[in-house]
Amino acid sequence: MNNKTNNALRQDLSMFAATALVIGMVIGSGIFMKPGKVILAAGDSTMALAAWTLGGIITIAAGLTIAELGAQIPKTGGLYAYLDEVYGKMWGYLFGWVQTLIYGPATTGALGLYFATLLLPFFNLPESWKLPVAVITVAFLGGVNAMGTRYGGFIQSVSTLAKLIPIVLIAVFGLWKGNGQIIGMSSGIAGAAGMGAAVLATLWAYDGWINVSFVAGEMKNPDRELPRSIIIGLTVVIVAYLAVNMALLHLLPASEIALLGNLAAGTAAGLLFGEMGGRLISVGILISVFGALNGYILTGARVPYAMAQNGLLPGSKLLGSAHSKSGAPANTLILGIILTTIMMTLGDPDRLTDMAMFIIWVFYVLAFVAVFILRKRNPAAKRPYSVPGYPVVPVIAILGSVFIAFSMLVNSPGDALYALGITLAGIPVYMIMHKK
Repeated sequence: MNNKTNNALRQDLSMFAATALVIGMVIGSGIFMKPGKVILAAGDSTMALAAWTLGGIITIAAGLTIAELGAQIPKTGGLYAYLDEVYGKMWGYLFGWVQTLIYGPATTGALGLYFATLLLPFFNLPESWKLPVAVITVAFLGGVNAMGTRYGGFIQSVSTLAKLIPIVLIAVFGLWKGNGQIIGMSSGIAGAAGMGAAVLATLWAYDGWINVSFVAGEMKNPDRELPRSIIIGLTVVIVAYLAVNMALLHLLPASEIALLGNLAAGTAAGLLFGEMGGRLISVGILISVFGALNGYILTGARVPYAMAQNGLLPGSKLLGSAHSKSGAPANTLILGIILTTIMMTLGDPDRLTDMAMFIIWVFYVLAFVAVFILRKRNPAAKRPYSVPGYPVVPVIAILGSVFIAFSMLVNSPGDALYALGITLAGIPVYMIMHKK
């Protein structure tokens, strides 16, 4: 007889499926958009490759640490639920507030601007069209997702396959046909921002890893398969990212990659496959960015929707209602489009991604520390999964996060303080809403 209730999640997610989930969620726009920024910040190709490796190691340590929270607190909401459980309702609320007002709009805005940057050359459109094209693209995808999850899900499925094609082709043929020097090539630009800024840039490419911890309760053997899926999945991603970066350096001088910025991958594709082949690869890159943008819009609207349903946002009655026909959170999708448009007018996409990564990793530090708090609070509790290498692995995640946050404060204090200011503004709002 089955003792599980009807509401229990089925534990039938295999390790292969979980590993594919990690790879699919992490690989998006970053590998195509960030190589130039990383080289620029690191100063030379050797330090740039080291930054990609270090970013991957920090991400693996973070993923393995968060997975223990996911196994111990099997609640819907991920980090929102973990912070609420360990630190109290205000901290969970602040994470949701940041997700709604900074992280979601900043990441969506950056992807919209990246997409526009890559699209303009296809139609020989002037640079002045970048913001309008980005706004139209975000509004279009917001409208598609407002029609129902199945439409946004279809775009996501198609783009997931498409994103792997340009990565494999550029990596394989670039390493095969290129003859440039990979190690020790200078960016050619004085005044490098340093490793902190370089690693922060790579973390945008590794973003998305946290979501695999949400499915720990649906895995057959989470104590064994969850850490393996995270390690294998992120290792594959690290290898793919390093291969693409080495392929780019094999084809283009480091100084040219730094100057080309977001267009480096497309330029390399043109060198490898000719004008027509390069355009086809660039289409694949566009689809990958388009799919990543759709994914952030689809998932990002769920956070303010859940908060509004609990009466924790101004205008909760309006924001917490779903569309009568599509069942989608249409009002929070509209809110997201408005906030994203505001973000896109504030600065370039690299600023937006740095801001988003900075503030989200500040909250990750709280989550990593929560592992120690829970172990001390409940020493005899049975854990379906324990982070391997405890306490070294969580400490690596914490130190890496602190290093990233400190580097952002030093290199871009204005953006960091802006993000922190919006975060702290959530405290009086929480008090008012909680009182109501």
